[in-house]
Amino acid sequence: MSDTSYRIGLGERRFGRFNWMGLRTLAGREITRFLVVWTQTLLAPLVTSALFLMIFNIAIGPQRGDVMGVPFLTFLAPGILMMTVIQNAFANTTSSIVITKVQGNIVDTLMPPLSGLEILLGYLAGGVARGLLVALGIALGLGLTLGIWPAHPLVALVFVLLGACFLGGLGIVAGVFAEKFDQMAAITNFIVTPLAFLSGTFYSVSALPPVLKTLSYLNPVFYLIDGVRFGMIGTSDSSPWLGLAVCSGATFAVCLLGWAMLRTGYRLKA
Repeated sequence: MSDTSYRIGLGERRFGRFNWMGLRTLAGREITRFLVVWTQTLLAPLVTSALFLMIFNIAIGPQRGDVMGVPFLTFLAPGILMMTVIQNAFANTTSSIVITKVQGNIVDTLMPPLSGLEILLGYLAGGVARGLLVALGIALGLGLTLGIWPAHPLVALVFVLLGACFLGGLGIVAGVFAEKFDQMAAITNFIVTPLAFLSGTFYSVSALPPVLKTLSYLNPVFYLIDGVRFGMIGTSDSSPWLGLAVCSGATFAVCLLGWAMLRTGYRLKA
């Protein structure tokens, strides 16, 4: 290939041609990155989820009674599933970016002819894949051990995908913003964990005082957990359609911010 044709090819790609090969390569790298340490990234979340369910069942399950017309353990299981999905999706994208920044090899991602959108989708692919595998493992375990099979499988799948995309996108934003591991840990501890725990994972928001109930309705993670709960057991605190709209809007906003950061090289380029 001549030098002239090479320059024309780059120009065509830059003005509209999508770099599918680059996207596949980046997505494959992100998926392989967590698969090679599957005991840490996949097995550990499954064990943690099982421990959550076992401890809550032993400690307060028999005394708690029914919640929203279903046994407490049945009510709790979908919340644990979604909480695990979003934590792992966030951890996958944010750790990938922060590690490359700290090690100084983020340039390996920035140098290839990848647009901001292609880099965003590549990182998201890893977070979504990890979230889906964790969700599949937990859902299979719930069905085999507790007999909890999805009442509306498609609804559950949609909200799992939205949850992985939303927290995966938020992980990209946090990873770009964070310069050190302690900053990443602070974002996880003071933003992501409270959003997950204070969103109806372990309780129904209908039992909260009016002020706390209003705050819960402002939390997008509440709608993720509520949507998965509807998909898994057929009951929820709010309309799944409202949850779909809120989660879609929140996911789009976070991914748009992540795209803008990657496109401009904010905190990535020296």
